[in-house]
Amino acid sequence: MSSINPKEVEKFAAMAQTWWDESGPFKPLHRFNPLRIDYIKRHACAHFNRNREDSQPLKGLNILDIGCGGGLLCEPMARLGATVTGIDASEKNIHIAALHAEQSGLNITYRHITAEALLATGERFDLVLNMEVVEHVAQPEQFLKDSAGLVKEGGMMVVATLNRTAKSYLLAIIGAEYLLRWLPRGTHDWQKFLKPSEVIFPLEAAGLKLQELTGAIFNPITQQWRTGKDVSVNYMVRFTR
Repeated sequence: MSSINPKEVEKFAAMAQTWWDESGPFKPLHRFNPLRIDYIKRHACAHFNRNREDSQPLKGLNILDIGCGGGLLCEPMARLGATVTGIDASEKNIHIAALHAEQSGLNITYRHITAEALLATGERFDLVLNMEVVEHVAQPEQFLKDSAGLVKEGGMMVVATLNRTAKSYLLAIIGAEYLLRWLPRGTHDWQKFLKPSEVIFPLEAAGLKLQELTGAIFNPITQQWRTGKDVSVNYMVRFTR
């Protein structure tokens, strides 16, 4: 059962050239990136007993970024010393990501492959990043189970997505796409947003252990993100095996 949603792949492929344009359609993701990087680094260092103050604290870790897009997370992870693989259902995204990594002098493996196809190869990873992708796939429950299978024994997974609430509809759809125009209209489909239980239950059923559910909260005045208890819009979930 494929996780590919052709309309979603086509939509992001059409914007592929703008992944690294900080003023383009992925501007909100660029603003969100520092919080994501800090969260991943902090918890990866704690879980794998690494010193956060080292210049490359994630050296020796094998990281997979599912739905890597243009490589916005892959490149920071590589700079932190990790061996990074980015996969995406859009071949155009993979070409853009690989070109940017080469221009940046970074050794990152990019592959045009789905999570379920990668699972079938037998490859496993210390840390699997599943960030802002599950709301764009077909069959999200199966996609999450397949993604869980890519986590090594003793490994970790981080999932980030949007909650399906009235507040998320007002802020992420009406506000971000229609009023403020931070995102192109149609970037998200509110009906595909997932409640935390819809992420947690499939991953627990696949053998992962829930460690933390935290909100990712945006302050429109300061234009900054922070973590907190409010999971009504954006949230992150951390699991271990």
